[in-house]
Amino acid sequence: MKQKRRDFLKATTFAGLGMAGSSLLNILDATPFNNHQLNFMEANSDNINDAEKNLSVIGLYGAWAASLNADKLPALSFRRKEFTDAESWRSKAKNRLQERLSIPDVGAMPQVAIKKQYEYDGLHIEELSWQLPYGRATEAILLKPANTKGKLPAVLAFHDHGGNKYFGTRKITRTADEQHPLMKEHQQEYYEGMAWANEIAKRGYVVLVSDAFPFASRRVMMQDVPEELRNGLTDNNPEDVDHIKAYNEWAGQHEHIMAKSLFCAGTTWPAVFFAEDKIALDILSARKDVDATKIGCAGLSGGGMRTVFMGGQDERIKCAVCVGFMTTWKDFLLNKSFTHTWMTYVPLLPNELDFPEILGLRVPLPTLVLNDIDDSLYTIGEMKNADKILSEIFTKANAADKYKCSYYPGPHKFDKAMQAEAFNWFDKWLK
Repeated sequence: MKQKRRDFLKATTFAGLGMAGSSLLNILDATPFNNHQLNFMEANSDNINDAEKNLSVIGLYGAWAASLNADKLPALSFRRKEFTDAESWRSKAKNRLQERLSIPDVGAMPQVAIKKQYEYDGLHIEELSWQLPYGRATEAILLKPANTKGKLPAVLAFHDHGGNKYFGTRKITRTADEQHPLMKEHQQEYYEGMAWANEIAKRGYVVLVSDAFPFASRRVMMQDVPEELRNGLTDNNPEDVDHIKAYNEWAGQHEHIMAKSLFCAGTTWPAVFFAEDKIALDILSARKDVDATKIGCAGLSGGGMRTVFMGGQDERIKCAVCVGFMTTWKDFLLNKSFTHTWMTYVPLLPNELDFPEILGLRVPLPTLVLNDIDDSLYTIGEMKNADKILSEIFTKANAADKYKCSYYPGPHKFDKAMQAEAFNWFDKWLK
């Protein structure tokens, strides 16, 4: 998703609230909304948009498409009466999920090279790299408190999408006083100026952040695609702001090509994410300074999506925090697919599992979802429906205390207040 599109969506969200909504946001503090406030906001939104209720992103075909799965539970939903045991359900549903994903074999855990190590911001930092059987080497940043000994709990930290494929690990870390100006802006907009991977590391965690496919070190380079697809771009002047913006524009337009090619290869984009993130988890788990029984994962936006797939499938993730990426397939279908990347979708899976049920596969392991009320990437109604689905799953599995969902004022973000709740959640379950 391109930044201009996101800015436009933000602007229309605030415009839709009008003067009263703007005043309300100005007086709200950074604490999560309670259910009464949410119900008021949702009802007010329904009144404002009443004339548009029958519209969809695919026009008159929306109602028909939605009717294909309307008013019936997906075939492998734990909410169905025939599923009474969480363990047997999880095994069956996870197998089907992995069939739909068609996860590629990316080889065994690779050899990890430590390119550089140093101390900064009270942290011991390692710049790592590893080579998968395809593409350029993956680069990663590892952070932990300086001068610590013994095994620590760990967090696999996922960077966001943000319409910015030129950058990866730098979106959520800081390793020197000087930052690229675009990363300084990025962290200010989405993280209230914080490098959140640094902040959770300071609390006593080993944190690993790797470049996702195809971001930063894993991005598609101009020299590797046919000249007619390059739009006149080259790989020269890599850190130049104008070059980066032009590359990100190109990469956004290239997403449909990548997605189609992956489908033709017999796999899916979420599957490639999972395969590569699993390698990162293997590397983190194998470290001598990590307590492999106490590992969590978290991320905002595209990082939240990766949390859904990783947290739902790999039981080594003992605690998961999904930020700014929780809704239903219905929301994507009717309302919001145009705000989202091609990286999200798994063909046929909506017949068997709703989107939140992917994360629900981890029940009864601790799970936190953080939503922004004015997030233009989702509708508040479907965010609440996703919350209800996860609540039902955890309650049915007698693990209601292991699930929590909080709603915060403002647009798409992972600000200081949200980070505080996320970090406290990790402390509760991993320490």
